[in-house]
Amino acid sequence: MNVATILGEKGRQVITANSDASLLDIAKTLREHSIGCIVVSDGNDGIAGIVSERDLVRAIAESGTDILKSPVSRSMTKKVISCQKSDTIHTIMAAMTDGRFRHMPVVEDGKLIGVISIGDVVRLRIAEAELEAAAMRDYIATG
Repeated sequence: MNVATILGEKGRQVITANSDASLLDIAKTLREHSIGCIVVSDGNDGIAGIVSERDLVRAIAESGTDILKSPVSRSMTKKVISCQKSDTIHTIMAAMTDGRFRHMPVVEDGKLIGVISIGDVVRLRIAEAELEAAAMRDYIATG
């Protein structure tokens, strides 16, 4: 199973923002769409950064609520680790665990084509394990 499988199930819709959007606007967008992160666009279908709920909390804790008026470019994660459709679920799980992040943009030919979350990865991995268990039960019952 790979990233393309996840995108095939959940779709490729990505909520993005410009780097000059305020952190308050970002927080409102996260709430409005019930999502945990927003990709900050470079204006050419590429990625300038990513901002998550964790980034928002960190910014407020460090600078107070006045930071919410600041542009997201001040608080976003600029070194974004992305993946490709062909990457395996195991590779993605390892990268997310090692990097301690929960969202990963999917890029193809330098352009953003989707975002996957650790929830998406776990859900697919559980489905994969259930299929393996069912196949083993069928094998044992008929073999």
